[in-house]
Amino acid sequence: MEKVSLNGISKRFGDVRVIHDVSLSIRENEFIVLVGPSGCGKSTILRMIAGLESVSGGEIRIGGRVVNDVPPKERDVAMVFQNYALYPHMTVGENMGFSLKMQKRPGAEIESKVQEAAAVLGLTEYLHRKPAALSGGQRQRVAMGRAIVRKPQVFLFDEPLSNLDAQLRTQMRMELKKLHLKLNTTTIYVTHDQVEAMTLADRIVLLKDGHIQQVGAPVDVFERPANVFTGRFIGNPPMNVLQAVLHKDADDAGRHVAAEGLRIAVADTVGAALPHGTPVTVGIRPDAVKTGDALMHLPEHCHMDARVEVAEILGGQSLLEVSAAGVPLIAEVAGRVLVRPGDSIRIGVDPARVLLFDAQTQNAVD
Repeated sequence: MEKVSLNGISKRFGDVRVIHDVSLSIRENEFIVLVGPSGCGKSTILRMIAGLESVSGGEIRIGGRVVNDVPPKERDVAMVFQNYALYPHMTVGENMGFSLKMQKRPGAEIESKVQEAAAVLGLTEYLHRKPAALSGGQRQRVAMGRAIVRKPQVFLFDEPLSNLDAQLRTQMRMELKKLHLKLNTTTIYVTHDQVEAMTLADRIVLLKDGHIQQVGAPVDVFERPANVFTGRFIGNPPMNVLQAVLHKDADDAGRHVAAEGLRIAVADTVGAALPHGTPVTVGIRPDAVKTGDALMHLPEHCHMDARVEVAEILGGQSLLEVSAAGVPLIAEVAGRVLVRPGDSIRIGVDPARVLLFDAQTQNAVD
């Protein structure tokens, strides 16, 4: 069942149009993540759903009801902000129950719902403390608790983890995912962090300059990016991008792309309709570049010599920046690869993981 729908919505600030005819259908209980670089319009869309920004064109529906002209407090949504927005003079419990108090709910009901939310968020022992006595992660839980007690149709999160340090952000991501599974409420989450998008989302909505670039499950967006921008933005380290020409092998046994002096085999199923000699943009995920024992799983014609430029050992994986026939590539390799800059190594590229994009439009080639 559809819970939230955006039908051709747009937004202007004066003569500047920042959102361009965005349409999106969000299912009940779905966790949707709006992601993209700063200034792409993701927070503006969230604020339009919340009613904090007016809609210049199009229609927003929540629970089947058109809400374009409905005040924020009557939309049955709850928003969690980046800066927590807690009242410093109130206790945790008072902050969490404040919206219910404003609705003049009975004291016993408020107490019950606050206790219930606090138990879910691990805040029971902090209910009598003031926000100043809490850590950043605890304050963010309080902000979430304030949203939970209202039991809205939709939760809206506007970059809620961006003020936390890296370790705490990772912990809070896991807690957010568990919370969604417990509450089973439609959630729309905004972030510029593609790792958050990949780990939290049922579906990712990638935005650029107020336009949707792609909508899909994280694995689909990662493995089958709709364009070069998507391929570069989703994935860390980012996708290798090369300008090349598509060729048929001399023995007509297959195809390859040639980028300067580098030759990379391409699966027959990728861009099968493209003729010999077509200029293309090539995308190669770093984890598709193999070395060491992983080369045994690739045919010999996929192997090539390379020179190590930079090596980074990251615990259970290694990032290598190499040069093959003068072409730079980033390889993401499982385990510790004990090499130094200047070393010669053998690498290979998995043909099934080579992506082709139109050289002009930069859109994916089927």
